[in-house]
Amino acid sequence: MTGAPTTSDRPAGPGAPEAPAPAGPAGSGRLARALVYVAGRLTTAAVSLAAVVAAGFFLFRILPGDPVRAMTEGREVSAEQREELRRQFGLDRSPAEQFLDYAAGLLRLDLGTSFQYREPVAELILDRLGPTLLLAGTGTVVAAALGLFLGARAGWRPGGRGDRVNTAVALFFWSVPTFWLGLLLIVVLASGRGFVPDLFPTGGMVDPDATGPWEVALSTARHMVLPVATMVAVIYAQYLMIMRSSLMDEKGADYLTTARAKGLRDSLVRRRHAVPNALLPTVTLVFLNLGQVVSGVILVETVFSWPGLGQLFYSGLRVPDLGLVQGLFVVFAASVILMNLLADLVYPLLDPRVRP
Repeated sequence: MTGAPTTSDRPAGPGAPEAPAPAGPAGSGRLARALVYVAGRLTTAAVSLAAVVAAGFFLFRILPGDPVRAMTEGREVSAEQREELRRQFGLDRSPAEQFLDYAAGLLRLDLGTSFQYREPVAELILDRLGPTLLLAGTGTVVAAALGLFLGARAGWRPGGRGDRVNTAVALFFWSVPTFWLGLLLIVVLASGRGFVPDLFPTGGMVDPDATGPWEVALSTARHMVLPVATMVAVIYAQYLMIMRSSLMDEKGADYLTTARAKGLRDSLVRRRHAVPNALLPTVTLVFLNLGQVVSGVILVETVFSWPGLGQLFYSGLRVPDLGLVQGLFVVFAASVILMNLLADLVYPLLDPRVRP
């Protein structure tokens, strides 16, 4: 006799149907605990963001270099003109006064003005946000799919040849510096000096002579191959290891024994019953990576000259353009904190065992 295990065969957990919330004092108590939980997470996120903003502001003030001198280098600029620039940028005031002005601007959603571009930082970020989301989103989706697939197969037969090979390869790439791997791919596949020369472009996002939507799309896809491959190689190991560990924990569950006793094939038991439950711990990892993905592409974008936020941040550090790097730092930190908050709020909805 074959067939999927019934609900009664499974332990109370994320896959089990939940009874409706009881009316009366018990239901009110659950709602109160949920509200306290949400309020606590929101407060923690707000405090974390405030601490990161303050730390980032004063941290960038100790960067070596004079922004005004760097921007006027090679030009005939008098001392009076440099002082006027300092006054315009607010650098003639004390750090405490600058911080209060900066914090007041953030409350108005004003990220300040870039010293070198002389444009609002928010507009510069919006202009570069699309390329970063395209590159980082593609890399994250491919890395998650690859890591979860290989992790499911490795965790189902731990200690086998496939498990050992996949785990060793994933951990090797995880330990490799991102910029080193990117430069290696450029040398081998793009620079004209490797085994497969000139296969992919060395940098940029679109060929200058590409015209029309199809040509632009194909050119963009070709330019994305190497940076996406670099990102995937470095981060897919996280998904593989989490999925492998989670599936190894699920292997001994009673509902899987029941499914096998009903005559289901081993591969069907893995795909239909073990993998869906083992996916739950990866939810947190996905949210965390979504938050870090915006800031984590700095090295990749710099190596491949990708016109996104990472390259913009690098250009700001070279001056140093304090207005620009501070604004980007806030955006990077806020994305991580926001994704952490969403993970905290969504996970109890998926897994009743961790509900407050």
